Amino acid sequence: MKSLLFLILCIFCFNYSYSQLKPTAEVLAEKQWLKSQISILTSNTMHGRGYVKNGKDYASAYIQKKFKEFKLKPVNKNGSYVQAYSCPINTFPGTMKLSFNGTELKPGEDYIIDPAASGIKLENAKVEDFDVEEVKDLVDWQNALVKCDTTGATVYKFVNLDIALKNMNIKRDRIGFNLPKGAFIVPMSEKLTWSVSRDTCPSTVFYVKESAIPKKFKTVDADVTAVLNRKVRNENVVGYIEGSLLKDSFFVFTAHYDHLGMMGDTTMFPGASDNASGVATMLYLANYFSTHIPRYSVLFIAFSGEEPGLRGSTFYVANPLIPLNKMFFLTNIDIMGDASDGVTVVNATEFPTQFQLLQDFNKQYNYVPVIKSRGKAANSDHYPFTEAGVKSFFIYSNGGKGYYHDVYDKVNEVTLNHVDGVIQLLIDFVRYYN
Repeated sequence: MKSLLFLILCIFCFNYSYSQLKPTAEVLAEKQWLKSQISILTSNTMHGRGYVKNGKDYASAYIQKKFKEFKLKPVNKNGSYVQAYSCPINTFPGTMKLSFNGTELKPGEDYIIDPAASGIKLENAKVEDFDVEEVKDLVDWQNALVKCDTTGATVYKFVNLDIALKNMNIKRDRIGFNLPKGAFIVPMSEKLTWSVSRDTCPSTVFYVKESAIPKKFKTVDADVTAVLNRKVRNENVVGYIEGSLLKDSFFVFTAHYDHLGMMGDTTMFPGASDNASGVATMLYLANYFSTHIPRYSVLFIAFSGEEPGLRGSTFYVANPLIPLNKMFFLTNIDIMGDASDGVTVVNATEFPTQFQLLQDFNKQYNYVPVIKSRGKAANSDHYPFTEAGVKSFFIYSNGGKGYYHDVYDKVNEVTLNHVDGVIQLLIDFVRYYN
């Protein structure tokens, strides 16, 4: 009996210390594989996995190809991995130009446009400072805007905007919906962070780096093509590995593959860390579990529509292909580019038993420098599931240069430090229940 117990203990220890025994060459091979997937997902042919030049569709097709390669089973009875839905998206598929005093600025680097902006064309427009420091409420704001020229002959550069917005309790990224038709410049001292809008507004707001704004203005030229597509087709990609015993109970791994796409027809937001890295991590897990079949089934969902407001995950929760009550636990992976400073687990306070399990594994095997606890947050695709009663984590990495929703989030900036440890942590989590 003692010999049998010893053998079981040895097997247990071998299983849970596997990543610590892996030679450096194998760890390097894992990172190279992850990097290769990120390179493909951020390539020019993917167009930022957004809504211009069909970027999101190319990404979806690639993920479907990998699911098939890893022999994941489609959930749909017709043999398709796709769950389709639609939502409105404001896009910038054509020209994107802004010039001060005849000098053209670089989109994405010197400025970004409000994602809800309308198109505009200006030639030799004059510039006026628009000081709103005295604005105390919405009435003052409306009175100030009455003076604005909406013909396009004048561009307004805000002064003391943050003071006015604080007084009115309006977020800066919502300023476009509180302005009339016309062009406005918001000077920015912090980094430029873009997003996606499902709506459009009458104004055209440019968020411009202060260093790119000349001290003396003469003229402004602008040419922006904006198109609101009211019914953009999106696809969730869904596949699963059937468990060896508990076939109707699912561990779930999710990651969103969409990103911001194109701002104009030449400026691309690659989205390497957000979230090509998460997709690559999910694909690695899909490949792993396809050859290491657990007792539970494992469901993999690559979501679209995360950037414009969790559209894909919200649609899935309302129209589940696998019933929500069959989901044992869901882990959403988003921003997995560099875990030099560890990872953060959203919903750690909601599910303390499962969080402690991650902590115990990490304490024993030092997979990542630290696992930080965070409470409930509506910041990624786990949230609709949590609200629907599915036990869920959202895990993201901490580290790197902070490139996020900008043109600098490129594959060569993704280190993947300790991401192999995160992967092993997630494998151990599944193994524990098997």
